[in-house]
Amino acid sequence: MTASIALGIPGLSVAPGDHICGFYGGLPERDEILLPFLREGLRAGDKCVCILDNTDPGEILAALDPDPATRDQLDLRSSLDAYFRTGAFSAQEMIAFWTKLLNHAIADGSPLVRVVCEMSWALRDFPGVDELIAYESEYNRYADRYPQVVICLYDLDRFGSAILMDILKTHPKVLVSGIVHDNPYYVEPDEFLASRR
Repeated sequence: MTASIALGIPGLSVAPGDHICGFYGGLPERDEILLPFLREGLRAGDKCVCILDNTDPGEILAALDPDPATRDQLDLRSSLDAYFRTGAFSAQEMIAFWTKLLNHAIADGSPLVRVVCEMSWALRDFPGVDELIAYESEYNRYADRYPQVVICLYDLDRFGSAILMDILKTHPKVLVSGIVHDNPYYVEPDEFLASRR
């Protein structure tokens, strides 16, 4: 039987390896997903990684106010420090980044790694952001190799409908209006990436 991972949102759980697209409208709705997800992870002893684009990581740290005993479980970063470490976005470099981070967390004894990423960085005028959709699809090859749950947060007020359809095609599950759905629009990476060539 597959383990059930509580998202921190009442009544919602997922399985290890789930790659979820979380849709929201504005920062208050983002925080209704992000903060409970991280709090539940800290409570459960999970490694919690949060990449932020519209908020300083210090603000989220203050909102979480973690117990000093759990502070080392929390890894808060800005999108610039995660996605643009070399000055440009690279899907391959990000997969390598996550692989290293996940291997390190597992070696340190974390039972699960919770990842939540605010994806509005992709709207910036940086080299490589056009790789976003391929990156999201490619990530599905790695999602179930590790004990992790990943939520990619997309603000419906900021992303256009054309890109949102591609985002839907690259996430097996969708979190919207407080409910996790199996995504009928999801396309496996081989098929999806071949269709974009």
